Amino acid sequence: MNETKNKNFDLKAFLLRTLTDPVLWYTILIMTSLMYHYRNRDTEKTDNQGYIFALGWGLCSFFLGWIMFRIFDFMKKHNFLGFFMYAALVVVFGAGVREAINIGKKDYSILWGLWFLTPQDTMSFNFWYAAAFYLLFMLFMGSVIYYFTRIRYRIFMNFLIFIIPFSIYGKEYEKMPTVFIILLAVGYILLMVYYRQLTDTESTVFVERRKSWKPIAVYAVIFAAAAAIFPKPAVVADRTVLETLIDADQFTDKLNAMIDIFRDTTTGEQFRSNNDDTLIYEVRANGPLRIKTATHSTYSYQDDKWSIEDMDSRFSTKKGDVPVDIGCHMGIAGAVLEAASIDSEFAEKYGLTEFVENGLDEPDIREAEFYSLFGRAGITKGTDMAPVPQFAIAMTDSTRKHDVVRLRGGTVYAVDKYFATDEFFSFVYDDDTFFMSAENNKFINKLAECDYEELLLDASFILDENLTDESSEDYVQKCRYIDIDYMIYDDYQEYLLDYGGKSDIKALSDEITKGCQTEYEKAKAIERYFYNNDYVYNLKYKKEKGENAEDFLFSTKTGVCYEYATAMVLLARAAGIPARYCEGYNMTHNEGGRFVGSTNYSIRAKDLHGFPELYIRGYGWASFEPTVADIVETGNKKASTATDMLSYAGLMILAGAMLVLLFAFVYPMLSHKWFIFRGKKRSPNDAVRAVMHRICKVYGIENVNTSNEAAALVHEMSGADITDTAELFDRSVYGSVTLSEQEKEKAMNEYIRAYDEFREARKRRRIKSR
Repeated sequence: MNETKNKNFDLKAFLLRTLTDPVLWYTILIMTSLMYHYRNRDTEKTDNQGYIFALGWGLCSFFLGWIMFRIFDFMKKHNFLGFFMYAALVVVFGAGVREAINIGKKDYSILWGLWFLTPQDTMSFNFWYAAAFYLLFMLFMGSVIYYFTRIRYRIFMNFLIFIIPFSIYGKEYEKMPTVFIILLAVGYILLMVYYRQLTDTESTVFVERRKSWKPIAVYAVIFAAAAAIFPKPAVVADRTVLETLIDADQFTDKLNAMIDIFRDTTTGEQFRSNNDDTLIYEVRANGPLRIKTATHSTYSYQDDKWSIEDMDSRFSTKKGDVPVDIGCHMGIAGAVLEAASIDSEFAEKYGLTEFVENGLDEPDIREAEFYSLFGRAGITKGTDMAPVPQFAIAMTDSTRKHDVVRLRGGTVYAVDKYFATDEFFSFVYDDDTFFMSAENNKFINKLAECDYEELLLDASFILDENLTDESSEDYVQKCRYIDIDYMIYDDYQEYLLDYGGKSDIKALSDEITKGCQTEYEKAKAIERYFYNNDYVYNLKYKKEKGENAEDFLFSTKTGVCYEYATAMVLLARAAGIPARYCEGYNMTHNEGGRFVGSTNYSIRAKDLHGFPELYIRGYGWASFEPTVADIVETGNKKASTATDMLSYAGLMILAGAMLVLLFAFVYPMLSHKWFIFRGKKRSPNDAVRAVMHRICKVYGIENVNTSNEAAALVHEMSGADITDTAELFDRSVYGSVTLSEQEKEKAMNEYIRAYDEFREARKRRRIKSR
């Protein structure tokens, strides 16, 4: 709809009207709710910081939206010039988006598109990526909300806009804050009611139903395509209460087998068709975590099976008490930097002087508490392995105080008897941000250039020489960590580089890592390979007898986390990087407090996960995630082909529909030209009859009117005169007179003039309404 023009300009009234515009404020509310989702979760202590961040973007939306809406007001009155103004606006916003993305990707490990599609609570905050998202959605939201309220009222289109914030939150399993839900719902209802009331005013443009299908079809197609392209959240009912009521040996044995991860061998079968919603742990943590409970070093192609060796199960600490040292802050890098700060000759020898002076970008040290719920789940015994978070530094506390050790694989083992079914564990760990720093990567690359074993020996000697009874716990951990790595680094080289000598795996590894300069670059290249080469995640896929990692890499390309992790370990080993296969859990469910009030995350039986760990010289063991878990699952091999095509289906739908819509918009002109062309070949009588029917169709005149009444309506609507055609029509139809070619030409010329006058009249009405 369009508002009437205020001829007497009043600045005060203008500012009051535009600054209190409900359409503008609804746009601000939409953008504020969206930006809360993209807040900084790395440093967030309370929700208040997230609200302040979102309100800051809301303030930007107020000023930017006001300017945009003034441009849109101008566009309403100046069609031709308005088109170029909007094109310029798109260019400006596009340049801003591009610049923000370029700035954001500096020293950041992933591209903007992947950042947007990845759950935000698993990502480090990137302000510039968030700014790019804001600019992109600000232009889109401002444009469509303005159009479907102040230009053409469409309640259905506004509803689709209304649910966009909910779909973005829902895609990542995040609950939108209640305040935003209430404000969005109330704002939507009030806005729709307000503009619906304006339909009784003279300034409203009434749109017939037959003319309204085009914009509705456009947005329906876009949302249908988006639904096919982007992943949707899976809503799974919480069956914990029901399952805990079942007191059956079979059920208990199943759960015991599922959580008893410390096995001599594993084939990954525990991951397939695993939809068990049983609660295993409730956790208090700062964010999602990857949990390790076992490592495996030896792979058999014949059996497609991983086995535990001494590299995984030998004690790295004496049978002792809690706390248990697991790693150290910043890994080997932290220990080496400590040695360099103590001994200047060591620093100079390995080119580390500048790093001693400037320091490294240290990850934040986090804390996590795990509460076992095995007993509540009906499991009759606990497990012998503690849930160790990625980049763990130490297990600082647990209900069990004695006979707890660290194994070589970086796991924590209960000696002689299992942990209790209601065990409590507390850990400190590094946040997963070390490799996001350019300075840290430069340091790691420097260490990798040295004789690495000599470097470990020298650093170990310096740290041990300066160890005293007064040394801090952090210093003691650095000494222990580098001593252990020096002692077993030869074992890493001997046992954790075996990929079976497979030439095809070696060739693929060389191809993937071609051009990579460092081990970390090679690791990230291998990790990305699975995302870019049509691999499919499918819990229901049943492997044929004899299938192994080679088949997964080169043939089936379908599997679960076991196949992805196994493949990455073997490719990394072929690239000269020590690697091992790990099992544990993926902790991503941001919910807790069901049984332990202070928790905010939960781990369920279905969260079992396999993943690779790679030894990066200069840092130590780091975990990676090659599993393409966001691809839609299918039930069999044939269906997996359709799954591969799903991401393209939305684009195909969108492209095909756009072609149809484009044809529909140009159809009136094409139909006009075609009618003239066909008229030349018709007989005079047929041509005159066709002209009369065609004019009535163009003008929307119902067939209950006589020819003279139709001619009067045409003249009233556009000023065109078709009285001669009306007379010729009556003579042909009612008088059975044979018409001449000259009379046919006269009717055709009147049709062309009537068509042109109709278009001009419609343009005049459009301009007048503005």
